[in-house]
Amino acid sequence: MNFTSVDDYIDSHPQPVRLILQRLRAIIRKALPKAEESVSYNMPTYKIDGEPVIYFAGWKKHYSLYPISKRVIATFGTELAGYELNKSTVRFPLAAPIPTKLISNIAKFRAKEVAAREKSKR
Repeated sequence: MNFTSVDDYIDSHPQPVRLILQRLRAIIRKALPKAEESVSYNMPTYKIDGEPVIYFAGWKKHYSLYPISKRVIATFGTELAGYELNKSTVRFPLAAPIPTKLISNIAKFRAKEVAAREKSKR
């Protein structure tokens, strides 16, 4: 299925997952108020100045944030220690409380990381 909006993406999940994804969306939107919300790679995506900052996805037993860079892991390693890290992904179990502050801080950090990368390209 190809999603055309974040609402479509969230609505495609079972109700318990949908509630978590709605909360995740709210956390990211609050952390990145200037970000453009879209769908890319068939996942909710948040871009600033056209550059992707963070994506999220819901799964059967977890939800994920992408991309999680080495700098994110180095900065938030202690807080991420209880979660599954795989390449550039962090997986949060659906059954656990949503780590609101951690997700917000990761989104803000990623925005700074992307802005710095774009600035260095210029």
